[in-house]
Amino acid sequence: MKSVIQEETTGCGIAASAAIAGICYAEAKQVANELGIFADDQSLWSKIEPVQQLLKQLGVQTAQTTTPFSSWEALPDLALLAIKWREEKGHQFWHWTVFVRDDSGCYVLDSKKALKQHTRRDFGRIKPKWYLQIKR
Repeated sequence: MKSVIQEETTGCGIAASAAIAGICYAEAKQVANELGIFADDQSLWSKIEPVQQLLKQLGVQTAQTTTPFSSWEALPDLALLAIKWREEKGHQFWHWTVFVRDDSGCYVLDSKKALKQHTRRDFGRIKPKWYLQIKR
């Protein structure tokens, strides 16, 4: 699976969805916008429903609910992973990434533009809060 870089500071949910669906950021953004989902809308990184809706429209099925992170070994082969979780003024926020386990091993696709390497294996530095299983 290939990483998709977010073209907007707040476009991690769109980029993660694009990576899972195997399309570019612009294509995912167009579909998201047609659904009324925009990168600058905080619900994109503070609620799971917009990303679930986008993935469904892209033909990708997800679990209905999130699962608390317990260990890297316990993760399914493909999952949306919430990292950099924080609470501000009573609202929860996070950064969307994609966890992948395939023939090349385990890795996290991180769409943050400023990163030098978007395929991450530095699991000790990544602090997941929960995940949403992607059904293949």
